[in-house]
Amino acid sequence: MAVNLQIPTESDIYPVPGIEIGVTEAGIRKAGRRDLTVFRLAPGTSVAGVFTRNRFRAAPVQVCEAHLAAGKQIAALVINTGNANAGTGSDGMQRCNDTCAELARLLNVQADQILPFSTGVILEPLPVDRLVAGLPAAIANLGPNNWFSAAHGIMTTDTLPKVASARRQIGGKTVTFTGISKGAGMIRPNMATMLGFLATDAGIAPDLLKRMAREIADVSFNRITVDGDTSTNDSFIIMASGQSGLQVDSASDAAYAELHQALSAAAAELAQKIVRDAEGATKFMTIRVEEAGNTEEALKVAYSVAHSPLVKTAFYASDPNLGRILAAIGYAGIDDLDTSKLRLWLDDVLVATAGGRNPAYREEDGQRVMKQAEILVRIALGRGSVTDTVYTCDFSHDYVSINADYRS
Repeated sequence: MAVNLQIPTESDIYPVPGIEIGVTEAGIRKAGRRDLTVFRLAPGTSVAGVFTRNRFRAAPVQVCEAHLAAGKQIAALVINTGNANAGTGSDGMQRCNDTCAELARLLNVQADQILPFSTGVILEPLPVDRLVAGLPAAIANLGPNNWFSAAHGIMTTDTLPKVASARRQIGGKTVTFTGISKGAGMIRPNMATMLGFLATDAGIAPDLLKRMAREIADVSFNRITVDGDTSTNDSFIIMASGQSGLQVDSASDAAYAELHQALSAAAAELAQKIVRDAEGATKFMTIRVEEAGNTEEALKVAYSVAHSPLVKTAFYASDPNLGRILAAIGYAGIDDLDTSKLRLWLDDVLVATAGGRNPAYREEDGQRVMKQAEILVRIALGRGSVTDTVYTCDFSHDYVSINADYRS
């Protein structure tokens, strides 16, 4: 059950000039569902990506990294669901390369101009014959208005499609930002079992876009967690077609800050939608750590709370057993933490201060907040001036059921 996940109508999803998308059913894992998507990019489109740090990086992640490093113009993306092509060794690499070669042949480009992506079950061979057989239908379906269909086509255990779209006036030009993401479980920063594709018709110099992609990931997809598991296939891609007439080549350009903010906002929306649709989620929680000495310790505390199964199950039950939060803060790894300076709030309710329970705190106030679908947990460490935020969800019975039955 998704938590306040807003799905735009198709009329509110703006096409991005220079980006075409085709979606089809290839029967990669199950018949009768959209599971193969192709993006075709206009010449001149800049592309940059951020990928998982899992040492078992899937074959498509390794191929994407190699193709981006080659520095050629990226012409197309190909995305399959139902099979992760991870933990598949050299055979998986060959199947991934075969996919790129066939799409390149059909589009009359070179294989290293293709970026492949896969998501689904790990440790199973990719049915490349079915994937390749579906490519002509995906190409025949190419068009500018298929974002919503693509959002459906990249889903696995997601219950709802995740789309963000906006237009802004920047530098005297109308600039479009549209993206899709998928992910519901095995979500943990660096990154998650998620795919995110964000496009704009602004022009961005390739080296600058590479830097922006890392920075934008750090304030969006690297600030979410569902269960602490880092997947093998995580990929976040930004495409900039340049067809709006706005061109940004340097961080010193007048339009840079506004463009960066717009892309960051779109990525953050896509990332938070993943948490809102997390497997079995009933609560969306914002963990904000204030007065930290630096970003590293702020995130240590935020993730310690966000990952705690005891905290997450308490939120699911709407049980203000808030000592669990204090315990998670205490084992976050800040050895010199002065607990007498710490304060803890649930929304506007001050729960703990001066090393213990707030004398004015009433459990009924805590329970009132815990029953909400969206909850802010504020933690002030009393160590400095740094603030950082992580987004997470509760753990329900459905999370266990979904993952126990995933391959059924």
